[in-house]
Amino acid sequence: MKSTLSLSTYKFYINGEWRESSSKQTVDILSPYLNEPIGKVQAMTKEEVDQAIHLAHQAQKNWADTELNKRAQYLYQWADELVNKQDEIAETIMQEVGKNLKDARKEVIRTADFIRYTVEETLHMHGESMKGDSFPGGAKSKLAVVERVPLGVVLAISPFNYPVNLAVAKLVPALITGNTVIFKPATQGAISGIKIIEALEQAGVPKGILNIVTGRGSDIGDYLVEHEGINMIAFTGGTKTGTHIAKKAGMIPLVLELGGKDPGIVCEDADLELAAKQIISGAFSYSGQRCTAIKRVLVHENVADELTALLKEEIEKLSVGSPEQGCTIVPLIDQSSGDFVQGLIEDAVQKGSIVITGNKREKNLIYPTLLDHVTENMKVAWEEPFGPVLPIIRVKSDAEALQIANKSEFGLQASVFTKDINRAFSISNKIETGSVQINGRTERGPDHFPFLGAKQSGMGAQGIRKSLESMTREKVTVLNLS
Repeated sequence: MKSTLSLSTYKFYINGEWRESSSKQTVDILSPYLNEPIGKVQAMTKEEVDQAIHLAHQAQKNWADTELNKRAQYLYQWADELVNKQDEIAETIMQEVGKNLKDARKEVIRTADFIRYTVEETLHMHGESMKGDSFPGGAKSKLAVVERVPLGVVLAISPFNYPVNLAVAKLVPALITGNTVIFKPATQGAISGIKIIEALEQAGVPKGILNIVTGRGSDIGDYLVEHEGINMIAFTGGTKTGTHIAKKAGMIPLVLELGGKDPGIVCEDADLELAAKQIISGAFSYSGQRCTAIKRVLVHENVADELTALLKEEIEKLSVGSPEQGCTIVPLIDQSSGDFVQGLIEDAVQKGSIVITGNKREKNLIYPTLLDHVTENMKVAWEEPFGPVLPIIRVKSDAEALQIANKSEFGLQASVFTKDINRAFSISNKIETGSVQINGRTERGPDHFPFLGAKQSGMGAQGIRKSLESMTREKVTVLNLS
């Protein structure tokens, strides 16, 4: 299947202008399933990064002074433009990161909804006032006015797997609160990022409020993160990269959404058919290339055989192949990702795990694989695969499930399957994660819910209200009344 996108060389966007890099260098963007380039993006220089940040600072003061309802109008228009361009953007997402067209289009529509909700939430954030005499000994003549003000220039770094939604989830809270943005999309995802900026330009926004920087993170990533002109960083990606950013960034606010090893804990009283369906949906949608994918099953040994049979049955219903055919299991983002997942499977098999189904590979397409009798000495019990492999770990008790769950360096989400609500809350209270799903798959959203990780899964909080707070700071003005 050949690409239907023209092999364009895309320009970067700063100060309201599309430009070519003075480096004369570009980066090929390879489709994970077409196995050919679908476009090229600019490899920007450090001098061009400097210029983008300088222009963002120049634009920020006027943007922050722009009336909130005017900023809102621009962003409402952006949401409308994304809907108008949904087919073009969805096609780009599919070809660039291998997501099927139905899910790609849903991502664009979800993003437009995210923009509108974020604007509405901001319009209803009114600050507060505090009287001095409400504290013992405080003076009645003092009145504090507490408001939220922008941080300045926000660096937004988005991942490949949701190149539109997880980009805009950073861009919109920053913009609506009066910040300007330097947007660095994942290299694999950069064309999708450019497409959403084209839609923003159609909304007629002022120059300089959003500048897109393209190029390999290995070339300009540290320079961006350490730049004295960056006032806040919002990043979604791997834990290794996130830890590196935290060490490099210095004393600026950070929100880091990192990796996970989300467990699905199945108690012996669980509705096993429900659990099986939710686990398979959570583990294998978009080939498991989700930070919130269920990445291991901790099941009570008394129901493990029955659950395993149900999981096998559900897995064998999954469609495997090209995203153009609407398949759920599609090629992983690149060959090295396929190598890593295959390595985890082979390590488990060598150490005694049983392959229930799967363990078949065609280039970077890994067939959905279910591994039973996984033990703690196997890499797949601990490492995040970001691919379609699901290990089953049999446990004797809830306590053992919790012990294994909490032993992980990660703490993003967990699912608990049980018919006993007291048991559910007892387990939830003891799991070291940012979120726990009861009788449902691990997932991000709804987008207004808080979203956060513990341990090596991140720092700071997202979710619409939380993102707005993360990208502003409180400022207190005290009135001394006569």
